[in-house]
Amino acid sequence: MTPSLEPRTAPAPPDEDPVDTAASRPMIQSELRDFMTSTPGRLTAVGIVLILLTLAAGFLAAATIENRQARLGNVLTETEPLANSAQNLYSALSVADAAAATAFIWGGLEPPAVRDRYTQSIGEASAEIVNASAGLDTVDMAGQAALTSISTDLTVYTGLIETARANNRVGNPVGAAYLGEASNLMQTSLLPTAQHLHSAQEAQVTKVQNDFVRPPWWPIIAFALALSMLIAVQIRIAQHSRRRFNLGLILASISVAAALIWLLTVGLISAITTTRALDAGAGPLHELTEARIMAQQARTVETLGLAQRDSDGDETDIFINKVSNVDAILRELQGNGRSGVDTAVLTQAIDARDQWVAAHDRMALRLGVGDFTGAANIAVGSGAEDSAAEYRALDDALWEAITDSRESLRADISHASRVLSASAPGVTMLAILGVVGIAAGFWPRLREYQ
Repeated sequence: MTPSLEPRTAPAPPDEDPVDTAASRPMIQSELRDFMTSTPGRLTAVGIVLILLTLAAGFLAAATIENRQARLGNVLTETEPLANSAQNLYSALSVADAAAATAFIWGGLEPPAVRDRYTQSIGEASAEIVNASAGLDTVDMAGQAALTSISTDLTVYTGLIETARANNRVGNPVGAAYLGEASNLMQTSLLPTAQHLHSAQEAQVTKVQNDFVRPPWWPIIAFALALSMLIAVQIRIAQHSRRRFNLGLILASISVAAALIWLLTVGLISAITTTRALDAGAGPLHELTEARIMAQQARTVETLGLAQRDSDGDETDIFINKVSNVDAILRELQGNGRSGVDTAVLTQAIDARDQWVAAHDRMALRLGVGDFTGAANIAVGSGAEDSAAEYRALDDALWEAITDSRESLRADISHASRVLSASAPGVTMLAILGVVGIAAGFWPRLREYQ
């Protein structure tokens, strides 16, 4: 039988021995287990934990501080100025409405001063709409919608006022109807929308401050834990190696302790400053703004009531309610020693309010007996004790108090932000220095076991 001439190929040897590989895994695991249970392994594990904890504390502190500083900076550059623009917008609209009603009290061609006051107020309102649009966040759809609504309604309002004025000049009674429609648009749409916009931005300012009235506790806790572990480890190493000092770990402890003290200091200062901003800035600013808005509403009601020859209708009740609320706010601020508002300014505002109410009562008496001319002279006359003068004195005092409160608020927020300015990089560098100290402290101990 002829043998086969085909070459016979020897089987290739396997790349690795499955038995050897399977046997090596328990050996590696056993060696790793033996190393981790040995003194060098425990030292390595403790060193890694300390390094990770110190780094985590440093990065957490830096992130927290940068977030606080960014939000405080945003309040100073965007949120608070926008809230102020919204308040100015409301004020300008309210003054314009009162001036428009005043023109009808005189009848015919209004005095140039009244016309100029209306024109100036409309111009200020338009400017504040532009300012608010520039400062409003593009993602704030509610704010954008509010400004769009105000801009649209303001165009309609000015058109109605011009129609009313044209009819009033020629003696057409329909002018009063156009005035009523314009004032209704102002009172039911323009002013409430402006007030809502102001309240929304003011609430954001207060929210940021409320978030920061507490120190950054989580980074503080992380650094305190790292310092405690460093002290415990040094005590343990000293007992085991019979060496009292480990320069590397001492350096790490000093660095972590310095970061902890730094964080506690700036955190407390920032929290105290923010709390003061709430007590002496945001709180009084909110109350004073509300008082000024209600005073402006009362003035509008007063002039509209006179234009409509109404001495005992709903307008009178609304006026009394508004000025009573103004008085309550002013007296509460006057009795609050922490408000930070100048008591002399508050006293001036209270006196002006009282004199305004007295002038209003005299006006109502004249109107009640049919003396419209006498009532008009009290309401819009130039006398020092007339309603117009006393209202302006009240508004000026409220504006001065609002300006002072706003400056106090911005100064405290700015101080809180400046305190944090160098903290993020400083705390980070101390954390890194602590990591270097930990590595320098553990490396000589580990070399002893080689």
